[in-house]
Parts: sequence; structure tokens; C-alpha cells
Amino acid sequence: MIKENIEKIRKLIPENITIIAATKTRSVEEIKQAIECGITDIGENYVQEAEKKFNEIGNIVRWHFIGHLQKNKVKKALKIFDIIETVDSFEIAKEISKYADKKFPVLIEINSAKEKQKSGIYPEELEKILGEISNLPNITVSGLMTMGPFVENPEEIRPYFRLTKQLFDFCSKLNFPNVHMKILSMGMSDSWRIAIEEGATCIRIGTAIFGPRK
Repeated sequence: MIKENIEKIRKLIPENITIIAATKTRSVEEIKQAIECGITDIGENYVQEAEKKFNEIGNIVRWHFIGHLQKNKVKKALKIFDIIETVDSFEIAKEISKYADKKFPVLIEINSAKEKQKSGIYPEELEKILGEISNLPNITVSGLMTMGPFVENPEEIRPYFRLTKQLFDFCSKLNFPNVHMKILSMGMSDSWRIAIEEGATCIRIGTAIFGPRK
């Protein structure tokens, strides 16, 4: 099933779009199957869960952190992940810069719908925080990430993806050091088509690859 699902998605998306397999709660066996079918990027939400999987799988894939990162987990996260997609404050960026031994790539998480219960930077705060983060010695800002709100009809998420792409384009023109806008991470199993239409360069897919979570 995993093989068929990946092949089906691959046929529908442009070659330059990266599929990040979102593997929260998925077994090492399932992840290995996905890798055998050409998946090169894995997304994990929890440092502890990722650590166990990383110890078995290793760095044959690129590991993305796509959950909410706590300050006390930063040091451990840097040993596992190749990129952290969910930087949502200057404080967390400062912590990453403190423990990274080289320029570490991050994405800024945008709370595009301004949902109080969700993490992420509000659109109007982005320029200020990006300016602060860009001066940290061991960080490269490689792009933006957004979740968007949970909606019944995926079409309703389009304005939030569009807004995030506008912010991405805006940031590309800012002359901040250590900011190189290359990655726009948007869209999940039910919304990836719209995300690609609105400019995503990578999509985070769980259910559409592995089936419903048990």
C-alpha cells in the first residue's frame, strides 16, 4: 500500500516538489518501506520518538523537525535533525544557534490564521523577528513553514497558503544576512494539491502515504 500511495502522489506532483513523509506514530518498518520507495525526507514531531527511529535508520534520509520544539530539547534535536521547520520565537532560534556547531538551517513557522492555540509567528511580526534571528551566528533561515487552520473543505485553506507565499516573496527581497529563502513548506495529506498551486516547494504527507493512524 505504501508503495502504491507514493507512486500515485509522485505522478501528480512536479519533480521539483519534495515529499516529506510525516512519520509520527509510524513504525521503523513502515518508514523503511517508504525509503525503499524513494522517500528521501522524513518529518517527525517529537524529539524522543525521532531519536529511537534515527538510531535504527540513521542519516540515509534528511530529517525534518515539524513539531513544536521545546528549549530543553534543542541540544538533542540538533544531533538528529538536518532542518528545524518550526522556529516560532527569537528565544528558540537563539538556543539553536547556541548549541549548533555550524550554520544550521531553519524555517520560520507562520501562524497564518492567527490561531491563539497554535504556535507560530503572526504575519505582522515576521520582519522584526527575522531581522533579529538573521544576526545569530549559527543559523541560516532557509524559508517558511505554515500549518494553516483545520478546515472541512481544503479549498478554505488557500488564502492562508497564499498569504504565506506572499510573506516568503517579501522576505526574499529583504537584505538580511543569513536569510536565503529556498523552502516553502505547506500542505498535508488533504491540502497538498492547493499548497503546490500556491507555491509550496515541499509538502508534509502522512495519512496519504501510510493510511489512517491506528
